Amino acid sequence: MDYKVLYRKYRPADFNHLVGQDSIKKILVNSIINDKIAHAYIFTGPRGTGKTSTAKIFARALNCLNPQNGISCGECENCKNFNQSPDIIELDAASNNSVDDIRNIVDSVNIAPTNSKYKIYIIDEVHMLSTSAWNAFLKTLEEPPHNVIFILATTEIQKVPITVLSRCQRFDFQRIDKAEITEHLKKICEEENIKSEDDALAEIAFLSDGCMRDALSILDQLSKISEEINIDVLKQNYGTITNDDIEELYVAILHNNLDDLLTKLSDIKKCGIDIKLLLDKMIEYFLNKAIALKQKNVSNNAFKQLKKIINSLNDLLGKLNSNSNGFLMLELELVSFINDDEVNLSSRDINQIISREIISKDTKVDVNEMLTANDSSYYKVTKEFIDTRINNTLVSASKENKLSFIESWKEFYTYLDNNDLKEFKTILKNSIPQIVSNDYALLVTKSESTKIIGNKKLHELEIQFKKVLNKEYKFLFLNEQEWKNFLSTYDKDKKYELIDETIYINKDDNSCQLAESIFGSNNVNME
Repeated sequence: MDYKVLYRKYRPADFNHLVGQDSIKKILVNSIINDKIAHAYIFTGPRGTGKTSTAKIFARALNCLNPQNGISCGECENCKNFNQSPDIIELDAASNNSVDDIRNIVDSVNIAPTNSKYKIYIIDEVHMLSTSAWNAFLKTLEEPPHNVIFILATTEIQKVPITVLSRCQRFDFQRIDKAEITEHLKKICEEENIKSEDDALAEIAFLSDGCMRDALSILDQLSKISEEINIDVLKQNYGTITNDDIEELYVAILHNNLDDLLTKLSDIKKCGIDIKLLLDKMIEYFLNKAIALKQKNVSNNAFKQLKKIINSLNDLLGKLNSNSNGFLMLELELVSFINDDEVNLSSRDINQIISREIISKDTKVDVNEMLTANDSSYYKVTKEFIDTRINNTLVSASKENKLSFIESWKEFYTYLDNNDLKEFKTILKNSIPQIVSNDYALLVTKSESTKIIGNKKLHELEIQFKKVLNKEYKFLFLNEQEWKNFLSTYDKDKKYELIDETIYINKDDNSCQLAESIFGSNNVNME
C-alpha cells in the first residue's frame, strides 16, 4: 500500500522539523554537541505531543556518523537505514509488559551494537509494565553497559515507580501551541495541494487540544470529504462551533435578548459538540474579550459581567460528570445573565464595546438602532421587494448557475480582502449563496445583523461586484430562519415568471446615476 496517512507521512525526521517542545529540543541537541549523554531518559506528556517522534529523532542523531550541530545529517548510512537498524529496538509496553519480555531486554543489552555507536531501546507506554517486570528492569536501568541508552515514553507518569524516575532524566512534553499547529497545517495543505481556509485550520488546531497527531488525522479525513476545508465542512463532520457562534451568545446577553440566546443555544446543541470542549472554547473566548476590555479601557461594568460569566462557566466545568445534563446546566447559567440586576450594562457601556471593536462587525447590534431597520440607503427593502427578488431568482435558478456564482463570489471576496474593503468583506465572509439564476443571487447569512447590513448595502455591493467581475447581479440577503421558512413554503412545481422591480431611490442625483448604471433608467422610479 503506497498511501500513507498524513501523521505518518509528516512525522519529523530531525529536530529542525519537530513542531513545539523548543526547550526539550535545545537540551537534547546540546547534550549531543557536548557529548554529555545520559544512560536513561523518560519522556512524559499528553498523547500526540511528540514523545515517540522525539525519541526516534534523538536516537537517529546519537548514531549519526556526521551530525551537524547536534542534528542528524540524513545522508549517512546510519541515517538512511535507521528504520531497519538492529541497534534501534522499539517496544510497546502495552503488549510487551511481562517479566519475560523485560528479561529478553536484560539479556540482549550485553551484546554490542552491530554498526552504531549506541544500542538504543525505545519503550513506549512504559507505565503498562507489570510490577515484576519493573523489578527485573531496575538493575539494568541503573547500570547499563556504556553503549546502551534507554528512552522511555509514557502518558501516565504517576504510574511509573519512583525508583525508576530517579534513574532517568525526565522531560515533560507540553501540549503544542494552537498557533504552531495551525501554521504546520498550512504548510501541509500547500504541500498536498489541499484547499483550506485559515479559520478552519485554526479550528482544527483547537479541536486537537494541542495534539499534532489528532490535528493531522482530522485534516486527513476532511481532505477526503470535501475539495475545500472550511468551517461549514468542519461543522458538518465534527460538531464544532466558531467564535462567531459564541459572539452571538454574547451579543444576546449584552442586549438582554432571551429569545436570541435560546435560539442560538438550540442551534449549538444541534451541532453535537462535546460539552467540555464547548465550555473550554467559551471560557477562552470570554477571557480574550475581558482582556480586550481592559486593554482598551472600556466600561468596568462590562468587565465585571465577563468575569462573572467566566467564573460561572469554570465552576460548571468542574461540576460536570458523566451522568449530568451539561447542556441544560449551561443553558441555565447563561439565561441567568439576562436582565441580571448585579451587572446591568447601560447603553453607554454597550456603545463603548461596539465602538472600540470588542465584538466583530458581523455580530454587532447598534444600540442607536442604526441597523435595526431594513431601510437601504438606495431602496427600501419591503416585503414586496423581498418577494419580488425571491421570485425573480427562482425564474432561471440552476445548480450550474450556483456553482459558477460561488467561484465568482470567492474571487470577489479575494479582491475585497486584498483591497481592505472590510465593510463588504465581512458580509461575504458570513453569507452563503443558496439560490442563483442568470441575474439574481439569494444569500443566507449566519446572523441577523449581517443580513441587515447586507440589505442596507445591496446597491453598493452590486456596483462593486460589477466593477470587479464585470457581471450584473441583483442580491438579496435572508437570515437562517427566513431561509428555513422559505424552504417550508417553496413550491417546486410552480412556474415562476419575471416581475418588474420597482425600486424607490433617494433623490440624491449620484444615487440615481448609480442605480441606472446597474438596472437601467426604465427600472428606476423616483418618488
